[in-house]
Amino acid sequence: MQARLSILFLGKKAKASSKDELPIYMRVTLNGQRIELTTQRTANASKWDPKQGKMRGSSKDVISFNCYLDFLKNRVFDYQRELILEGKEVNILNLKNKIQGVAEKKRMLIPIFKQHNQELETLVGLDYSKGTLVNFNTTLKHVTDFLKWKFNLSDIEIKLVDHAFIADFDFYLRSVVKTANNSTVKNIRNFGKIIRNCISNGWLLSNPFVNYNGRMKEVVRDYLTESELNELYKKNFKNDRLAQVRDIFLFSCYTGLAYIDVQKLTPQHVGIGIDGEKWIFTYRQKTDVRSNIPLLPVAVEIIEKYKEHALCINKGSLLPVLSNQKMNAYLKEIASICNINKELTFHIARHTFATTVTLNNGVPIESVSKMLGHSSLKQTQHYAKILDKKVSQDMQSLKRKLIGEVNADDNAPNVIAL
Repeated sequence: MQARLSILFLGKKAKASSKDELPIYMRVTLNGQRIELTTQRTANASKWDPKQGKMRGSSKDVISFNCYLDFLKNRVFDYQRELILEGKEVNILNLKNKIQGVAEKKRMLIPIFKQHNQELETLVGLDYSKGTLVNFNTTLKHVTDFLKWKFNLSDIEIKLVDHAFIADFDFYLRSVVKTANNSTVKNIRNFGKIIRNCISNGWLLSNPFVNYNGRMKEVVRDYLTESELNELYKKNFKNDRLAQVRDIFLFSCYTGLAYIDVQKLTPQHVGIGIDGEKWIFTYRQKTDVRSNIPLLPVAVEIIEKYKEHALCINKGSLLPVLSNQKMNAYLKEIASICNINKELTFHIARHTFATTVTLNNGVPIESVSKMLGHSSLKQTQHYAKILDKKVSQDMQSLKRKLIGEVNADDNAPNVIAL
């Protein structure tokens, strides 16, 4: 709806001075609502024309006075246009603030970012994982360092964040911080959430991320082959601590659970599934997605092995899981002992479950996705891309089928070279 704006000037007789000087006010009416503001000018009552809203006469003083009133009137219309261009509501309060020069509260980037992280922190364990908080705090540090590097500033008004700011921040991460492509894109995406919040609150009029094309590169993840997995299982470690870490790692290889999900398991997470066998019933810490996993013999064997372990009894945990840092340190030693020439980390166990243990053995990708606790099948599909063995098996099956069809019809044209 178009705003209805009218302006008139009036002399206040009730406030006239002893010399009959009338204080002149400007009445602004917008969509039926009005305000009256002083012009800081007075006019003699005998010279003031209340119908015309200006002084009578042609003297230089009168012309100058009336020109000033016209200037005030035109300025009000200018303020109305400014509100429209700024995307703000054209109402009497916003117009009054414009006329009186009431400064709009500046929204600064760093306090907005900090408030977001503080709110996120209160939701850790409910809607978010601790890792998500760590990631956003890291991005906040990068943004703070970038402001110092680029502008020599500790903060910046949010409305000054534009496309050039995003492009420069991307360049800074890649060239100065030297983050890899995927880490750069993740930081930019974290920052993008802050910007979307600002847009939703009306603090930003346009999206600075328009035409920004930050794309993740597919990462080929390491996993253990069948022979490496067997070597790890059969290895007899003299060091009990190494054997314990190996067992926990193997448990993850045969369940697909991430470190944090193995760590929080208790005996209560083990139950009897629909097939009458033992299952793990849990929720992924990272996504809070349900993950129900039938237990393979190796996983059951490991649970039985540690059910009387002191750490499990004292903490009520299913397995004696060390800190992630210690686990990964021991895994490097284990890899060396077992002649596994890979950077062995605990997360490789999850990849091993997805590839070697399940997909490579014909488990449908839909079932693998559900056991991994993925929220979409797309998350699981990148595992299927790296399985040459599965591709070979599928193609051999196709060849056998085609050969059978050719043999079944001697008159069929031989159009496929086998």
